[in-house]
Amino acid sequence: MKIHTIYTDNPLRNFTYIIESSNSQCLVLDPWDENQVNAELEKRSLKLWAIINTHEHFDHTQGNQALVDQHACEVWAHENGKGKIPGLSRTLKKHEEILLDDDCKIKVLDTPGHTFAHLCFLLIQADQPIAVFTGDTLFNAGVGNCHNGGDPKIMYETISEQFHTLEDSINVYPGHDYLQNNLEFTLSLEPNNSLAKDWLIRVKDCDPKIEPLLTNIGDERSFNTFFRLKNETIINSLSLDSPTEEEVFLKLREKRNSW
Repeated sequence: MKIHTIYTDNPLRNFTYIIESSNSQCLVLDPWDENQVNAELEKRSLKLWAIINTHEHFDHTQGNQALVDQHACEVWAHENGKGKIPGLSRTLKKHEEILLDDDCKIKVLDTPGHTFAHLCFLLIQADQPIAVFTGDTLFNAGVGNCHNGGDPKIMYETISEQFHTLEDSINVYPGHDYLQNNLEFTLSLEPNNSLAKDWLIRVKDCDPKIEPLLTNIGDERSFNTFFRLKNETIINSLSLDSPTEEEVFLKLREKRNSW
């Protein structure tokens, strides 16, 4: 099993992912542009088995129809994506598992908040979770907004119940490259966060078209404000008095909306 990252270099800074199995078949996650996908498939001699969409927004689905037309592949997504996601042919359920190889599978996570048709995908190899594809739910150093069909209180539940509990070693593959802005947001609230400062230097020196930076859940605990809901510096920066973790999360999401 291999993961290939396509940085689309569009104004929204989307990522598309190819998940390659050992038999040269592959899944494509959130195709932005069919030409980019086809170029990768040809370069790696891969056969497209299915498209998976994390959710219904156009920048995660606009490559669907052309790839279906060219490859006669399936499209898998949340049942609430019916009528919204081009080519949708199979709906995926919470905790469903998709076998990729003898020792590798994807587990479906139902992750509402950004929208109510949002799924994330936990990649498990030899019974060990190794990666999570997070769409617009969890970003590097941030979380998704709730402007277009979402709910920040539900987003809090999703992040706290399904992502705060993941193992530190699990790599994070988000739907967009927002790492620099999110680190700068962290430092606006927690200016002495040395790890956020170090990562900000790294991201400014990185070209995502060549090799995007990869974080894991342990990294997120260090500099993602939405994982640091008990941090006193962040709480004081938000001018909150003995808040609950949910209150901190909601205030962070509100502040990030206009930051």
